[in-house]
Amino acid sequence: MDKIIIEGGNTRLQGEVTIEGAKNAVLPLLAATILPTQGKTILRNVPILSDVFTMNNVVRGLDIKVDFNEDQNEVVVDASGDILDIAPYEYVSKMRASIVVLGPILARNGHAKVSMPGGCTIGSRPIDLHLKGLESMGAKITQFGGDITATADKLKGAHIYMDFPSVGATQNLMMAATLAEGTTVIENAAREPEIVDLATLLNKMGARVRGAGTETLTITGVDQLHGTEHDVVQDRIEAGTFMVAAAMTSGDVLIKDAVWEHNRPLILKLKEMGVEVTEEERGIRVKSDTAKLKPVTVKTLPHPGFPTDMQAQFTALMAVVNGESTMIETVFENRFQHLEEMRRMGLHSEILRDTAMIHGGNDLQGAPVMSTDLRASAALILTGMVANGTTVVGKLTHLDRGYYKFHEKLANLGASIKRVSEA
Repeated sequence: MDKIIIEGGNTRLQGEVTIEGAKNAVLPLLAATILPTQGKTILRNVPILSDVFTMNNVVRGLDIKVDFNEDQNEVVVDASGDILDIAPYEYVSKMRASIVVLGPILARNGHAKVSMPGGCTIGSRPIDLHLKGLESMGAKITQFGGDITATADKLKGAHIYMDFPSVGATQNLMMAATLAEGTTVIENAAREPEIVDLATLLNKMGARVRGAGTETLTITGVDQLHGTEHDVVQDRIEAGTFMVAAAMTSGDVLIKDAVWEHNRPLILKLKEMGVEVTEEERGIRVKSDTAKLKPVTVKTLPHPGFPTDMQAQFTALMAVVNGESTMIETVFENRFQHLEEMRRMGLHSEILRDTAMIHGGNDLQGAPVMSTDLRASAALILTGMVANGTTVVGKLTHLDRGYYKFHEKLANLGASIKRVSEA
């Protein structure tokens, strides 16, 4: 089992860092490659992450040819032949995002069987919005023995209102609607940049998707889709993680090619705290003096609100700021588990339902800690950089789902960090 070891206390990050393609974008993009019946789909700027390998295997399990050139960060998918309609349990069970293959398989084959998905334990994340939307389009849904089965001779366009702007449900329904008969309107749709990236790919395939990035999506169904080429959007969460890393180490870091608009909610909170964030020709620069930072209140919300995927990392920043900061988590009900581990490092915090009060500015001490989910992994590593002494972060399977060579990128910026393997 691998561990990351950090010698902290005097870390000041400086330099430039390159960001990978977005994990949260590439997984639904890979699901979309199920849809074309003509030609190959080529995805570029694909991050080398365990979740990507898992999704590749989900797609392969449908008897679709998938080639991943890791040297070129390129995936080539050929789904032009007949495909299976049962997603393989051994891979679906590893990752919640795999539920987004349900809509594409159903739209293409008229029948789909997908196991209930697994993944990080950060909340219940029910899939009822996915299923209700597909039922509105004429699908018959049954659940038995941990499997979801959906059937529809031909999906029909529908007017769907989502009670919550779920990213996964929006993606699933958008993909299903591309081959439905008639027009589908999705109101209160998710607005994340990853939604826009998926819509861009689908339109390149010949779909007719309008309104991506707004609350209302309109999809006019077509008879068939074809292969295309597409570059995966940059990972705003990885970019945000390095912005926070620079801020909490009194650093000066250029996050190359980072997209200001995608990171606006985070940037505004960093500025409110007193961090200097500037947009430059080559990316976004973050400079900070932690002694001058002040506490803030943050509330996670669906995009364009503050992203829940930056909550854990931002609480690590709050831990080094003098005074009491408040983090309110409204998206997932079980996403403060990392604070229990950070208490082992001397963090003073209180949790009341969806709110965490972080008493920052106290000396933190290195300690052995365990990752509880993907973003918590990054938060614990960042905290280790500012804690005095040695921090050992275990259970890195979570980290590898969303960050590529995270320790190497931090080391290149000046962190004293290494990854070791243990039998």
